[in-house]
Amino acid sequence: MKKTALYPWHEKAGAKIIDFGGYLMPVQYKGIIAEHNAVRNAAGLFDVSHMGNFYVRGRLAEDFLQFMTTNDLGKAKDGHAQYNLMLYPNGGIVDDLIIYRIDNETFFLIVNASNAQKDFEWLQQHIKAFDGVVLEDHTDRLSLIALQGPLALNILANVFPVVDVNVLDSFQFCTSLFQGFEVIIARTGYTGEKGVELCLPNEVAIPLWEALFEAGKDSGIQPIGLGARDTLRLEMGYSLYGHEIDEDTNPLEARLKWVVKMNKGHFIGREACQQVELNLQRGVAGFILDGRVLPRQHFKVYNTDRQEIGWVCSGTLSPTLQVPIGTCNIVREYIEPGASIMIEVRGGFHTGVITTLPFVTTSLG
Repeated sequence: MKKTALYPWHEKAGAKIIDFGGYLMPVQYKGIIAEHNAVRNAAGLFDVSHMGNFYVRGRLAEDFLQFMTTNDLGKAKDGHAQYNLMLYPNGGIVDDLIIYRIDNETFFLIVNASNAQKDFEWLQQHIKAFDGVVLEDHTDRLSLIALQGPLALNILANVFPVVDVNVLDSFQFCTSLFQGFEVIIARTGYTGEKGVELCLPNEVAIPLWEALFEAGKDSGIQPIGLGARDTLRLEMGYSLYGHEIDEDTNPLEARLKWVVKMNKGHFIGREACQQVELNLQRGVAGFILDGRVLPRQHFKVYNTDRQEIGWVCSGTLSPTLQVPIGTCNIVREYIEPGASIMIEVRGGFHTGVITTLPFVTTSLG
């Protein structure tokens, strides 16, 4: 089992630790609901250092990544990050990732922890066709800290007073120094709240984490585990690999058509996406379930005639709304806000309704 550079802090703080993506990670500290509400109302700190970190360098680096991914990197300027997907030739999703464009020949990739080795091998498998392009795995050298919540940017300003993060739009980034080490400060996140993700060398992970905590102690800052990270992202309807998206799901079936730029030129999986686009049969939608029964992944979804139409991707009790919410992959004709559905839970049928996403309004509006 691997440990992040922040593991000693989590252990000292009494976090409940679990195995996640091959790492020992905190799932909660004081409790999922308390941590969730801290992020929605004040600020929270997340250790997401288990995520994979790669550099792609070379004269043809952009060409290589354009071939490997679905979004159009040509639209991203230096200092911009972009949400993206890698596909198999059949259109199934290898992984979703964020690509940071440092310059024309240097790109920084953040990928899912559980897919990091697979992603590296998939990229390496195709890199030889792009002369001089180099792929580097920096996962074990770098830490990633997310600071999220309505008060996050105020807290950050106390630690990085020379950085005016308010001039950065969503998915833009800059660099600064902390104790002499370079830190990437990106206006990205997985909660739907204002905030940043900070990438830095392991050597200063604990000092920066503690500095942010000290700066936010009067603002109600809390450490946040993986449990609240999941409820926060689900309230926003954000995809999680292995739930809304996987190797058997085409992005057009998962509310991700906006990430697939058919006109940018050839990329792996393009033809499969074109075929699905011509005959789209399924899609991912949000739903609210009546009562207090919790919907879980793989539970079957039915129409009101009790005909099976799909399955639950993710489900939880929303800490903000205090009702059961979830996402489901269902036959396209039922993806209509207000449409009635039924979900089978332990042999019983429970009524629900399809709804728009996200489920909540946040500090990002």
